[in-house]
Amino acid sequence: MNEKIRQTAHQFAQGHKEDQVELLRTLGKIPAPSHQEGRRAVFVRDWLLAQGAADVVIDDAQNVVCKIGPMDGELIVFAAHTDIVFPDTEPLPMAERDGKLFAPGIGDDTANLVNLLLCAKYLLQSNIQPKRGLLLVANSCEEGLGNLDGTKQLFQDYGGRIRAFTSFDGYMPGCTNSAVGSYRYRVTCKTMGGHSFGDWGRPNAIHILSGLIGRLYAIVPPAEAKTTYNVGRIEGGTTVNTIAQEASMLYEFRSTSQACLHKMEEEFTSAVEASRGQGWEIQVELLGVRPGDGDLDRAALESFTRNSVEVIEAVTGEKAQVSPQSTDSNIPLSLGLPANTIGTVRGGLAHTREEWVELDSLPVGLELALCLVLGQIGS
Repeated sequence: MNEKIRQTAHQFAQGHKEDQVELLRTLGKIPAPSHQEGRRAVFVRDWLLAQGAADVVIDDAQNVVCKIGPMDGELIVFAAHTDIVFPDTEPLPMAERDGKLFAPGIGDDTANLVNLLLCAKYLLQSNIQPKRGLLLVANSCEEGLGNLDGTKQLFQDYGGRIRAFTSFDGYMPGCTNSAVGSYRYRVTCKTMGGHSFGDWGRPNAIHILSGLIGRLYAIVPPAEAKTTYNVGRIEGGTTVNTIAQEASMLYEFRSTSQACLHKMEEEFTSAVEASRGQGWEIQVELLGVRPGDGDLDRAALESFTRNSVEVIEAVTGEKAQVSPQSTDSNIPLSLGLPANTIGTVRGGLAHTREEWVELDSLPVGLELALCLVLGQIGS
């Protein structure tokens, strides 16, 4: 990697440790459930303006988009998501001990977002003029049933001009270069129901739903790419002596291949149709779609990932862990564009209320993030 860039990034990161920690403590307390990121969005926008940003907006999806450089041609994107997986709408609890900061969502993705913002601070205060347009995006709706709506909006607005995409998410030395796509459903069965003795013989919604689950678990996934499925929640019925009038389940299937996802969609539809009958109703609600890999130029993606891996290994001193994941990179990868999602913090217990990050890892992560940004923008 470019040693001049490495030295610049290292010096900036080492000189802004306290800025990182203070920003993380402040931002980490602001609640941000998916589709309710408005308070974080306003904070991020105002913070960027205070650093000297001349063109920063909150779009219709609650993405904060900071534009730097020429906007009339090709664009590159660096992003980190503002939402966290928890539904809290009151200030988030936070604790600090043994060099670690504990809070819901503190690593996924708040600390990575802090590193993106500090990259913006460097570019703005150094008056860097990139050769290609740069979008620094604090995007919404990465988690759960946010369904990547923030990144979908970004590509709806700018997709024809975006040539590369990098998001900061997860822990060092992770690197994602393949999209785990998913389709998620709520399936509900409704029947007349009745008394378990007096009306015995009437259709039972739980029994019917159980039969459908059996059909779904008999599906043999396509072999072309790793493909999985899962029933993650079931509920229904009233009491032990009642024929259940209603039962429902949450079901998903996942794959890195969009073609395999389409095959699973066909298998799912077939299983549902086979479970329909007289005396009951089956309703299917599509809760969300995350696309898998599209028609990618594999050589271009490998080159893009190779550059990320080189930077990760040079800065962290560890072997990069390259793996498929479900991240904001799903959207560009599904569209055939090179994309990576890279962790810029050390921590653990993601998606638990006890998640933590190592405060000493913040400068290392910022150095990594800034090396990637400076290396791509061709300043």
